[in-house]
Amino acid sequence: MIRFLAALGAALFLLFGSVHAQETRLDDIINRGTLRVGTTGDYLPFTSLDKATQTYHGFDIDMAQALVKALGVKVEFVQTTWPNLMNDFEADDFDIAMGGISITLDRQKKGFFSTPVMRDGKTPIARCTDKDKYETIAEIDKSGVRVIVNPGGTNERFTRANIKNAKIDVYNDNVTIFDQIAKGNADLMITDASETRYQQKLHPGVLCAVHPDKPFDFSEKAYLIQRDVALQEFVDQWLHIATDNGSLKKIYSAWFD
Repeated sequence: MIRFLAALGAALFLLFGSVHAQETRLDDIINRGTLRVGTTGDYLPFTSLDKATQTYHGFDIDMAQALVKALGVKVEFVQTTWPNLMNDFEADDFDIAMGGISITLDRQKKGFFSTPVMRDGKTPIARCTDKDKYETIAEIDKSGVRVIVNPGGTNERFTRANIKNAKIDVYNDNVTIFDQIAKGNADLMITDASETRYQQKLHPGVLCAVHPDKPFDFSEKAYLIQRDVALQEFVDQWLHIATDNGSLKKIYSAWFD
């Protein structure tokens, strides 16, 4: 009898333990019918918040809409900032972060990254009349050169790691930061090549991306996911299908080509 009860207890433990183990964040998202997407809303062409209408648009906003359609749920955008991105992520304010997120080892320590959606790297953007002056770090890192940077992200980290002699000005509004270069209040910014190409299109003949095809370093854009294997595998499979059927390319072309 004792052996029977012990065996029954073990069986029940395995049964309920197995059921508990199968409860995932992916299950929670599907059950509640909402995917919470953290995004800064200040980084075109990836994410931008229209403050008048409180609506988001951008490449990764379109990708988020495609992702929730695949999940069969609705999207809830949660605004964050670059300085607070990881704090908000660790606080579980959202399930996934989307919006031009670069893969870094520090971020990897705290979450999962999806399959990369594009290759990128840091490169300068300057006034077109000055673009030939700033092709190398050595040419940029001189006394009298004014480098502008947005706080809290990989742009500031790269700039401070490589620029020691030029003046670094921190500018808090990532939406209007490029206007400061156009107006002559700064000489250049070092940011992702993808962003320099887009800003060059927004400021034709005024701002020019400096060798965006040959950035200073290597990086990749991906989606930062809370530590849930089931959710990560779903996102990766969705990206795999979107790559194969051309839907990712269609969204990409709308913003980058």
